[in-house]
Amino acid sequence: MTATHTRPAHTARQDWATGLTAFAAVMLFLVGLLDVFRGIMGIAEDDVFVTTPNYVFAFDLTGWGWVHLALGALAMAVAVGLLKTALWARVLGVAIAGLVIIANFLSLPYSPVWSVVMITISGFVIWALCVVQRGSNLYDTSGDRGTR
Repeated sequence: MTATHTRPAHTARQDWATGLTAFAAVMLFLVGLLDVFRGIMGIAEDDVFVTTPNYVFAFDLTGWGWVHLALGALAMAVAVGLLKTALWARVLGVAIAGLVIIANFLSLPYSPVWSVVMITISGFVIWALCVVQRGSNLYDTSGDRGTR
């Protein structure tokens, strides 16, 4: 007598949801890591940054460094939760990516190219986390994975 193991049928929608969440997790982790590095450079008052006189959102470079360091560490922690497909991580991932966009927009004159890259990547993270629909069964732990 052979035992047959039946796997739940995976739908294409679930595969897309899983892939997009994994994409968002990896990208959010990279955004966080880059923000941590940017924060360290700002705290160390590195000469990498451009000084802009008379900027409306002129903050101390060390202050910007601490903001980016905190956002980066938080983004990396949320990315780990996204890899575990936690719903709280999805919600916080959108919020953290939004805060990263705002912080990079406000510090745009200090490092324009880096800020634009970070804004773009964070936009993709938000898109990937928001396009996954609740009915995609990504967070469903029951055995019923049929199509709707």
